[in-house]
Amino acid sequence: MSLFFKKSIIATTGLFLCVFLMVHLSANILLLFPEATARSLYNAYSTTLRESTLIMLVAYLLYLSIIFHVIYAGIITYKNRRSKSDRYIINHKNETSSWASQNMGVLGVLILIFMGVHLVNFWARVKLGIGAEVKTDIAGNIDVYEVAYALFHNIYYVLFYTILMIPLGFHLHHGLQSAFKTLGFYHKKGLQVLAKIALIYAIIVSLGFGIIPIIVYFK
Repeated sequence: MSLFFKKSIIATTGLFLCVFLMVHLSANILLLFPEATARSLYNAYSTTLRESTLIMLVAYLLYLSIIFHVIYAGIITYKNRRSKSDRYIINHKNETSSWASQNMGVLGVLILIFMGVHLVNFWARVKLGIGAEVKTDIAGNIDVYEVAYALFHNIYYVLFYTILMIPLGFHLHHGLQSAFKTLGFYHKKGLQVLAKIALIYAIIVSLGFGIIPIIVYFK
């Protein structure tokens, strides 16, 4: 399998994950509403996702994207380290690398740790029924809001969640730019605009995810 193919897989799956993060963030914003409204909307939204065949197919695509993104990024990062070349996928080896580009592997590992903890505390309870039973709300929907609310009132989890959004921001900022370069986008002015968009996107996503637990904690 060629290096270009592996890079393309990382870029494509990375862009798909970027779209997912925006959708996920929009759902988390519902947690900021007054409790009764937030519970109703969040639980109804979660139920709709679980019962939709289309969303189920998208979810499987999401799982595959995460797996392929992690595997191929890990392979290339390992090979780059062994050959003492660049630490991450870039297209111009002589250009000055940013701190994030040189440490994408480390950032990726931190994000994986976050995902593991988050999935165990949230996804595993709701989807797999592992851990304490999740009750239903007055509308008969699984009370996913209560799970999120309880987690975001655990100061240790809030700190863990918020702090780990910092490496996510760095990862997204560099990764978004690299993805388009890997897929052949080299328009000079376009890349300058893309760099700004990538920065804005990374700030919105990392700050958005990071600040919501804090606001919920003090509700």
